[in-house]
Amino acid sequence: MSRQTIRQSFNRAAASYDAAATLQRRVCELLLAELSDAAPSAILDAGCGTGYGLGLLTDRWPQARLVAADFAAAMLAAAGGGVCSDIEALPFPAASFDLYWSSLTWQWCDVSRAVSEAARVLAPGGTLAVSSLGPGTLAELAAAFAGADRHRHVLEFVPARTLTAACAGAGLLEPRVEQRSVRLRYRDLAALLRELKALGANQIGGPRRPGLMGRQTWRAVETRYEAHRDAAGLPATFEVILCTARKPIS
Repeated sequence: MSRQTIRQSFNRAAASYDAAATLQRRVCELLLAELSDAAPSAILDAGCGTGYGLGLLTDRWPQARLVAADFAAAMLAAAGGGVCSDIEALPFPAASFDLYWSSLTWQWCDVSRAVSEAARVLAPGGTLAVSSLGPGTLAELAAAFAGADRHRHVLEFVPARTLTAACAGAGLLEPRVEQRSVRLRYRDLAALLRELKALGANQIGGPRRPGLMGRQTWRAVETRYEAHRDAAGLPATFEVILCTARKPIS
């Protein structure tokens, strides 16, 4: 999937994103809880989206210089402005930030490129804090669509060990990875798919079906998904990866 396709998808979703971003807000809070109280003087929010993480970071460290970056201009505008740039090729000088923060962005990136840029812009002794999604994400949805056609309907997310290896390869120390299973509930399958569309994530799952899904096939998918329903509703599981590391002082 091209970077331009991903950018266009998130630009289109900027207006609807906040109303649908329950998972994104929860993951930001989980990632923030992984960090110590040591006050950074300069923070980069790489892939800031509409800015929820920016608010958390400002509340936690009000004296820090905070820079927002996102490659979707409409998202950046919703966040109140910042630097429109791809986190795989950041426009900042080396050693510019004490904290590199990126929540639920790396799953859309080449991890090796993203971590290389993060390591470059981190100051010696600086901290990396990243959240991403793992292979168990939307397992119920993948199972429901399995066998419906030859198209892929859920993105193939990279496992936690890939992030750990990428951090080590970029020279970062003490990579620490935690995995959390976050389960949200929906009224029905259509509600889940509407939310993914509102987030800009519905067009980034791989080769698309050339036409509409037939009514019979759609009902079969719904029936398979309904087998997962519990008392709280129709579940959707997200495998959240929380990764922190440190740049060596010298």
